[in-house]
Amino acid sequence: MGLNIKPLADRVLVEPAPAETRTASGLIIPDNAKEKPQQGTVVAIGNGKKDEPLTVKVGDTVLYSKYGGSDLKLEGKDYLMMRESDILAII
Repeated sequence: MGLNIKPLADRVLVEPAPAETRTASGLIIPDNAKEKPQQGTVVAIGNGKKDEPLTVKVGDTVLYSKYGGSDLKLEGKDYLMMRESDILAII
């Protein structure tokens, strides 16, 4: 991935997974009813804080808090910049 961005300290750049477009039963979900995804892939990480190294690495698929992170658009794609503490789990 050729992104020209380096998060600082304990920040992590996540590419959110696409929102579901259909329900399990096959119904199409309209754009205004889609839920914000809570899963994504780590694409860049900072260096961590002193005495607190980051536990996630580039390429990890993670679950994050519903309203965690700041929306960011880079090279035409949507990303989230968040602190590692907003990440709930590595899948």
